[in-house]
Amino acid sequence: MVQLTLYHNPRCSKSREALALLTSRGVAFDVRRYLDAPLSREELETLAQRLGNEASRMLRHQDSQWQETDITSLTREQILAAIAESPRLLERPILDNGHHAVIGRPPQAVLQLL
Repeated sequence: MVQLTLYHNPRCSKSREALALLTSRGVAFDVRRYLDAPLSREELETLAQRLGNEASRMLRHQDSQWQETDITSLTREQILAAIAESPRLLERPILDNGHHAVIGRPPQAVLQLL
């Protein structure tokens, strides 16, 4: 049986929508409130691999911290280090099945893993 984990920020409307969507479909999943239990650098690396090795997709580009930074110039290591240091920079929601992960933007994208 596949174990699903939703990386969730309850203050984010898209994250709440993804949670509600999965719940309404009766999907069994764990919730990881990553602001309360931040991902380690190793967990971020694994998650990036499950997202297709595109660490740049994991970074919240619209965050005020990055508005004046050319994100395309950041290395994978710089992106993962930034998220590890400041978990609020992680794009959300993310649903992970242990082999693949998807970013729930739009929230319906999480249904790809079902």
